[in-house]
Amino acid sequence: MAKVKTPREARIRRHYRVRKKVYGTPERPRLAVFRSLNHIYAQVIDDTRGHTLAAASDLEPALRTQRDGKTKSQMAALVGETVARRALEKGIVKVVFDRGGFKYHGRVKALAEAARQAGLQF
Repeated sequence: MAKVKTPREARIRRHYRVRKKVYGTPERPRLAVFRSLNHIYAQVIDDTRGHTLAAASDLEPALRTQRDGKTKSQMAALVGETVARRALEKGIVKVVFDRGGFKYHGRVKALAEAARQAGLQF
């Protein structure tokens, strides 16, 4: 395997390692998180069908209005709460967490803990 050239490539390689073990089923879908420099996105995915069952992002109009004066971690927590609420509405209680090759720290951790507080189990 070639030497990793950029931090992005390193994250993608870590994500492949995580994805070898983490797989979303209809009974227990995968909560996937993607974090860019400015935004955060979360999806609940059934990998057997390749369908997204619920999603949330800080770019949505409903969450954008709450953005003023909040840190990125606070926005991540709002996204986690929103995606959990949407998943629960569809009858999804248990998920597996896919951190997307990111460290379980900061915004990723804030999103996960908010989703747990909202009622998702993982």
